[in-house]
Amino acid sequence: MQHPSVLTREAAAELLRRHGITPTHQRLEIAHVLFARRQHLSADQILALVNLRHSETSKATVYNTLKLFLEKGMIREVIVDPSKVFYDSNTAPHHHFYNTVSGELIDIDAQSMQVEGLPAVPEGMVAERVDIIIRIRPESAAVAAA
Repeated sequence: MQHPSVLTREAAAELLRRHGITPTHQRLEIAHVLFARRQHLSADQILALVNLRHSETSKATVYNTLKLFLEKGMIREVIVDPSKVFYDSNTAPHHHFYNTVSGELIDIDAQSMQVEGLPAVPEGMVAERVDIIIRIRPESAAVAAA
C-alpha cells in the first residue's frame, strides 16, 4: 500500500475511512506519525512522537489503535525478538535486515530474494506470507559469546 509522503489531516482521515475506521483525533495523530513516510517504529516511539504534537494520548490508546490498524491491514507487525516489536507502514511484500547493535530495521525488496524448499503446510491450511529477518551487525562490533 502506498501512503502519501506528506499526510494532511484530510488525507489521514480519508485513509482511515477507506479502511472502515472512524477518524478520531487520536487515531488521526497516530496515523500522521505512522504514514508520513515508510518507517519502522515501536509503540513507545509512536507514543513519544504523537505526544510531541498531542500530549493527551495514552499508551493504551496507541496499542489499541495499532491493533486496529493491524486488523485492517494498514500496517505490518515485525517481531525481531519477544521484547522488540516494530510497526511497519510498508505493507507491500518485503523482508528486513535487523541491525542488532543499532536496533534499525531496513527493508529488503521481496523481488531481490528467492525462497526455495519451503515445507508443505499442514492439511487444511494455507501459507499467509513468509517473513525473513536477516540479523546484521557492523563488522567492528564484538560478537556476543554463545
